[in-house]
Amino acid sequence: MFGNARQGAQAYNNIGIETGVFSASPHQLTLMLYDGAKAALNNAIMYMRNRQVADKGRSITHAIRIIGEGLQSSLNKQAGGELAENLDALYDYMCRRLLQANLNNDEGMILEVIGLIDTIRDAWVQIGDQSPAPQTAMPQVQTAPLQGGYLESQTVHTPAMVKA
Repeated sequence: MFGNARQGAQAYNNIGIETGVFSASPHQLTLMLYDGAKAALNNAIMYMRNRQVADKGRSITHAIRIIGEGLQSSLNKQAGGELAENLDALYDYMCRRLLQANLNNDEGMILEVIGLIDTIRDAWVQIGDQSPAPQTAMPQVQTAPLQGGYLESQTVHTPAMVKA
């Protein structure tokens, strides 16, 4: 009737991740992408060692998508100049190495990419979050008492909700 406990735990985990994403700054989102790619690659190594080929492939593909669609596609090459161009080339290299690692079942290539992720992530942490805290686009709801003891919700529009 309610599904199993694992499905419930996964749903709870997904809500926690979504909440973290919605409340994170761009700096924090980038850290989350690095952490997600590294977690996927650590899983790929585990699956590789256990000869779980399909799961290994899914984990490597997941890491490639995080790197390519998350990190690489979010680069602003105009504003970032040479640094953004270098990161773009590095992300491309990482994706190619992961494809080779998947085809050749090469744990060393995966470890190489994990090392690169760690280095970039550490530098990103050193930079620090320099963006202002994100304003929520969700309305803040306040309640006011009515006659008869019932509450009425009133939506209060925050500045982030109002388009200029």
